[in-house]
Amino acid sequence: MASVTSRLVTHGLKKSFGPTRALAGVDFDARAGEVHALVGENGAGKSTLVKVLAGALVPDAGRIELDGQAYRPSGPLDAAERGVAMVYQELSLVPHLGAAENILLGREPTRWGLVAKDRARAVAAAALTTLGHPDVDLDVAVRRLPIAVQQIIEIARAISRPHSRVLILDEPTSSLTRGDVDRLFATIARLRGEGLSIIYISHVLEEVRAVADRVTVLRDGATVGGGAVSDLSAAAMVSMMAGRDVAEIFPRSIREPGATVLEVRDLAGIGKPLSAGFELRAGEILGIGGLVGAGRTELLRAIFGLDPVRRGSVRVHAHAGPASPWRRLSDGVGLLSEDRKGEGLALALSIADNLTLSRLSGLGPPGFVLPRRQADVAREWIERLGIRAASPAQQVQHLSGGNQQKVALARLLYHDVDVLLLDEPTRGIDVASKAQIYGLMDELARSGKAILMVSSYLPELLGVCDRVAVMTRGRLGPARPVTELTEHGVLMEAIGQS
Repeated sequence: MASVTSRLVTHGLKKSFGPTRALAGVDFDARAGEVHALVGENGAGKSTLVKVLAGALVPDAGRIELDGQAYRPSGPLDAAERGVAMVYQELSLVPHLGAAENILLGREPTRWGLVAKDRARAVAAAALTTLGHPDVDLDVAVRRLPIAVQQIIEIARAISRPHSRVLILDEPTSSLTRGDVDRLFATIARLRGEGLSIIYISHVLEEVRAVADRVTVLRDGATVGGGAVSDLSAAAMVSMMAGRDVAEIFPRSIREPGATVLEVRDLAGIGKPLSAGFELRAGEILGIGGLVGAGRTELLRAIFGLDPVRRGSVRVHAHAGPASPWRRLSDGVGLLSEDRKGEGLALALSIADNLTLSRLSGLGPPGFVLPRRQADVAREWIERLGIRAASPAQQVQHLSGGNQQKVALARLLYHDVDVLLLDEPTRGIDVASKAQIYGLMDELARSGKAILMVSSYLPELLGVCDRVAVMTRGRLGPARPVTELTEHGVLMEAIGQS
């Protein structure tokens, strides 16, 4: 049972960025020995709230109390030293350092003025063992590790701090395998039992219901509801988040697949995939399931020309053979990367620049881009995809993660590609926005676009796709109609037990 003692409390918290009001008076409390979920649509204020709690932002108004005392950290380090640790959705590791160095960065144990490497390695190894990953190489540069392992290292850094009182987890499972998620949930249960307060942000309501004791719902920067998770249905939470009843999550119209537009035969990369073959038809959504690390991302990158191909062939319409990303775009193929921060977006540029980068023709006289015309185009897609932004000139780095994802998707739609390669397209997007993206995908397929989608979320694969193929240890199985598949069957196939 969670204690009724309030550990961290906010009263009327407000924060604005110019004309944009991110927090409009948030009242929130996290108790000792509980998991408190924080949910809301993208742009609702969740990230701003936890950044204030973690010392990364200073509120404009309101007050915060930590164990009954006034709490106003001067920065993230001050917050961490006072027992409030944060794990952000976007990784913040030093890529050229090893796991041990990242976990102890800034608080390395010393002996006679020098870093005590043996003690540092012991602390790092203990934290990783707690998370069920004692096998992580402590010395290899983290940039060489899979994103899922990097996420584990981020969490290990937070839980390795002594005297922690509050642990904030922002979408901690977004890059984890099912086994990693189970181990994380077991760790959360243990930390809760030790009296830690855990603030858990997730767009996956199944996770919220599985791991949280209470939930607070934010909308437009304000608290609009919440309570015990056991007293709230998923539908009730979604309605509070959206401020309206959300219709069918997985809309599916009658779709008539046409001619084959993408044909892959016995494709193998330098590492992965080991073997993949399928046909994708116009007006069809084909899903690729499997575990993180199975080779799904590498398959999309090889098709798009980003990764070298060791064997096999890719044919787009009538064009076959090796191709660069530029040639693929010319062929009408676009890729939405799962790593929007690292390679999907130019974060320092505006929404308008990001949206139009791949297709500048038509925005002015030959050789020129007229800012007003570019802004008009961006404004049209901002409205169509419901991107929450102050203006087309706003820098993408100042948008929430879900709105950044929408900008990346809008660029493909503006480029008017015929084949969309979507790698985890709804990662970090709230339920209402997911329904909007699913509806858009259905509309695109109905209009004749072909979509190849990688997803780790099984209800999404079975709810959106016409056919699904499962990748197991680098090898892609046959694509089958979703009417012949179940979540259990797909999972068993993914782990090689079909």
